[in-house]
Amino acid sequence: MTATSRFKALEREYGHKPVHVDHSVDKDIKFYACNVFDRTKMAKYLPETIYKKVVQTIDEGKQIDRDLADHVANAMKQWALQLGVTHYTHWFQPLTDQSAEKHDSFFTLDNGSPVEAFDGKVLAQQEPDASSFPSGGIRNTFEARGYTAWDCTSPAFVIGSTLCIPTIFISYTGEALDYKTPLLRSLNAIDRTATSVCRYFLPDTKHVINTLGWEQEYFLIDEALFDARPDLVACGRTLMGHNSAKNQQLDDHYFGSIPERVVEFMADLEVECHKLGIPVRTRHNEVAPGQYECAPIFEETNLAVDHNMLLMDLMMKIARRHNFRILLHEKPFASVNGSGKHNNWSLAADGRINLLSPGKDHNSNLMFLTFLVNVIKSVYDYSDLLRASIMTAGNEHRLGASEAPPAIISVFLGTHLSNTLQLLKEKTADGKILDAAAKKSINLNLEQIPDILLDNTDRNRTSPFAFTGNRFEFRAVGSSANCACPLIVLNTIVASQLEKFKNEVDLSLNNGSNKEEAILTILGNYVSDFSSILFEGNNYSEEWKQEAKKRGLSNVLACPDSIEAYTLKSTIDLFESQKVLSERELRARQDIYAENYHKKIQIESRVLANLALNHIVPTAIRYQNLLIENYRNSKGLGFDELIENRLDTIKFISKIILEIKEGVSKMTQNRKDANSITDNILKAKTYHDNVKPYLSSIRANIDQLELIVEDEMWPLPKYREMLFCH
Repeated sequence: MTATSRFKALEREYGHKPVHVDHSVDKDIKFYACNVFDRTKMAKYLPETIYKKVVQTIDEGKQIDRDLADHVANAMKQWALQLGVTHYTHWFQPLTDQSAEKHDSFFTLDNGSPVEAFDGKVLAQQEPDASSFPSGGIRNTFEARGYTAWDCTSPAFVIGSTLCIPTIFISYTGEALDYKTPLLRSLNAIDRTATSVCRYFLPDTKHVINTLGWEQEYFLIDEALFDARPDLVACGRTLMGHNSAKNQQLDDHYFGSIPERVVEFMADLEVECHKLGIPVRTRHNEVAPGQYECAPIFEETNLAVDHNMLLMDLMMKIARRHNFRILLHEKPFASVNGSGKHNNWSLAADGRINLLSPGKDHNSNLMFLTFLVNVIKSVYDYSDLLRASIMTAGNEHRLGASEAPPAIISVFLGTHLSNTLQLLKEKTADGKILDAAAKKSINLNLEQIPDILLDNTDRNRTSPFAFTGNRFEFRAVGSSANCACPLIVLNTIVASQLEKFKNEVDLSLNNGSNKEEAILTILGNYVSDFSSILFEGNNYSEEWKQEAKKRGLSNVLACPDSIEAYTLKSTIDLFESQKVLSERELRARQDIYAENYHKKIQIESRVLANLALNHIVPTAIRYQNLLIENYRNSKGLGFDELIENRLDTIKFISKIILEIKEGVSKMTQNRKDANSITDNILKAKTYHDNVKPYLSSIRANIDQLELIVEDEMWPLPKYREMLFCH
């Protein structure tokens, strides 16, 4: 990398103009889900009797037999061929936080004659090589067989010339090697237990559906500047870079006017999303410069997770059409806010009645309190496990950094609901304690402005798990994560808690209590148990960390320590009782997450060492040589005292160079020592304790050099260029 490379990158960036996209609401409506084999398409391409059978089977959660699968496959093929499709793939979500696909052609030979073939057998099941995907020891590398199986609850879709069929992914021996399998199991678990509880209030309830609304944060950076930063290319984050004089301190980027190039990218993304039935609706500037967010309308959770995985893939492809690159890392820039993916989670009876929405009568308020309290109780009981579900190498940088919720799991409710739960705790509540029939309003004394209607709770953006009026917002999820990972845990712990609650209520009823008395008493006991996890204040503050410690709340900041929660006896008992994950599957996931952690630190360490020794140090030496030459030429000219500061700079550069070289040498040796460890958990801890600290100390020295070395000599694009060149 030379100085001219950086400035050539800047010249390329200045040449990148907005790429216009033809976008209108009319087109969105006309083409919405045009590339999705949804129920409308099924009704068109299937005989009516077969269509009704398929829909009934899906809605009742039953398996589709091979005869029905043949009918669906034939209809799907007819539809896909009309869109110019040539290949099909089983699209699945292995434990890599990315989707995977292997394409097969419709083309085959039948007695030597070319035909287009696609039947229920290949729709329902295929056999990708499982040996090269993370398995956590479930599969040996020489044991290659694995299976993908059609998830008929998530519709197939077309991207380019390929028909994509959402599937689960399991090993030859039946263990889940993906996120979708345990997610579907957790959805079944919460449907079963929540439905049984819901029938206390709505006796005719058939199913409880889990809903999700994600909010995806991301950074956009010009591709020329991205290509000139080897750390961004290899690691997704900057391993060095001094703070820009101006970043987000004026709060002028948040919800500001969206740059024209970015608007066109967003429009293009929305068009492609809508074709795939992804109901993205919101877009805006986020807090940090160069940071943005998009969000869809709420959907059933399994479909919403698939759509978020699709969105992340689409973003990367479409960004390149606009000469951008997407950064989904949780902390790509050290001096500004990182990125999260808020998961807005709720439950709906028969897809219609939100169980986390305050009601307007006695019965619905009691139902609301029942589900609200049980969710909080589950979060309290399994807070360490919930934290483990969102703790990764990337999110480790972000959590607790005064920009994201801390690693302390707490729940925000707002004053009104907190007071309500206090009444429950004191056993002075009845079913009418929530007056949600009408919202309060603020009179602004401005005749031309209507009164502002108040929600039943404020929003606490510092809380990791906040109630926001009719849902819980799990704010601590990382931007690059698969939403399924935390939702598998959340669904399972809530399902288990609801099961315990129902058993307690039924026992009380059998002992002669009336229903309302039994429910309120048990809920009050739960509130007494979990009061310490409720917090209304600033989760970013140092005071809260001290207060949380007094309350006995854990604050685990290291990913390798956090993921130990996956193999606690309580965790194993939980997942096995709800039939979501076996002990073997849990231990495998813990091993995979540990391996992923130390490999990411390993890559960052190697990249930083290369950049430090091959780019930064030689640049500093060249600049130092210029100073030395200038110092020598200035000696004896009669103003020696005035040039002594140059000598100080020369000495300081030498000191920094020496510290960088020593740091790289120690980091490299510690990395080699860590690599000799075979146990992934121990290796991850060793990387965290002995290798990761050098990433910060070496960076600090490099960032000092950036302030000293002449600007035109600095080899890498700077923060001010990457964050503000759009």
